[in-house]
Amino acid sequence: QVQLVESGGGLVQAGGSLRLSCAASGSIFSINNVGWYRQAPGKQRELVGTITSGGSTNYADSVKDRFVISRDNAKNTVFLQMNNLKPEDTAVYYCNADIRAARGYPHRSYWGQGTQVTVSS
Repeated sequence: QVQLVESGGGLVQAGGSLRLSCAASGSIFSINNVGWYRQAPGKQRELVGTITSGGSTNYADSVKDRFVISRDNAKNTVFLQMNNLKPEDTAVYYCNADIRAARGYPHRSYWGQGTQVTVSS
């Protein structure tokens, strides 16, 4: 069984920073691509950014130059560093990871439960 858990959300003032973590646990052989998503009330879930197994990243235009995704493969953890936060960044943030549970197994997609980020004016 694989579990993906986001943490680090909270309340922060505009212009502040927050670092989210996405930690995988359970039966894990390897983690391939990981994506960070967010969903604000009344809106569709949107892609924030991605990081490949090799560490290459891509970001949505709305967060480019403000957010940074990184990973610590030894700890099975991916991070989302959010800087210069804006009220429009307020949302529940989710991570999604493609994980191989064991050697020789195909990867499958897992979602975390989400962590709330609230940015005040």
